Amino acid sequence: MVTLFYDSLQARVTKKMSHGFQVQGSYTWGKCIDTGTGGNTGDPFTNSIVTLIYFVPQGRRGLCDFQVAHNVVVNYIWQVPTPKFASGALSYLAGGWQVGGIFSASTGTPFTPIMGGDPLGQNNTDPFAFPDRLSGPGCANPVNPGKVNDYLKLNCFSPPVAPASFASVCQPAAASVAALIPNTCMNLFGNDGRNGVIGPGLVEFDFSVFKNNYVRRISENFNVQFRAEFFNIFNRANFQSPIANSTLFNQDGTSVGVRVRLVPQPPTRGKFSLG
Repeated sequence: MVTLFYDSLQARVTKKMSHGFQVQGSYTWGKCIDTGTGGNTGDPFTNSIVTLIYFVPQGRRGLCDFQVAHNVVVNYIWQVPTPKFASGALSYLAGGWQVGGIFSASTGTPFTPIMGGDPLGQNNTDPFAFPDRLSGPGCANPVNPGKVNDYLKLNCFSPPVAPASFASVCQPAAASVAALIPNTCMNLFGNDGRNGVIGPGLVEFDFSVFKNNYVRRISENFNVQFRAEFFNIFNRANFQSPIANSTLFNQDGTSVGVRVRLVPQPPTRGKFSLG
């Protein structure tokens, strides 16, 4: 059985159309915690862990795979008034314009840094294990915002460690690692847990310009509309969470030797239409 808890604050502000202008904004601040977002499906999201161990609650409970803490969306439309001095052909050219836009911003979705191989001996096709999260300086937030090629602070993670009294049941890390990190225990769940790190957020501004051209000789409602729409007009680079390279350590505790790199979101483009 999957347990889910969700709390949120939701707000919306609307200014209805007056003097040719309207605007609407909405904001959501929420937190979702569950014991496995998939339910009967193992991996409904790209950041899902397929084979959660159901008898290890601390390995299941975490942020929902679709968790987005903050989300803001603002949209507006402005019907530009025709200049009063315009008449005749000038009025036709200067009138009928409309501009609009949508601004959206949100925090990122969570993901899980993992250990490579099968240190826990799960013997399935998609094993996983957690590293330890360290509490050293700067590790309260273990990411480097704005750094595409070094998104995670790797010094904030280590192979799992256990008290010396557990040594008889622990599989130690490779000798080169154990010499630097005492009491390594590769067959132990690390304390980082599921969805313990938040990926990069999203910011985008879409802009549109319309020109309505009513042809009264044909019909009162006959309109030839020029439309130009620009998605992400400021060309801001948005990135996905580093799901493809979130493995930090090999099965023996050695570093995989690869920096955690972000993957760009698919690009969006402007378009023109006439209709």
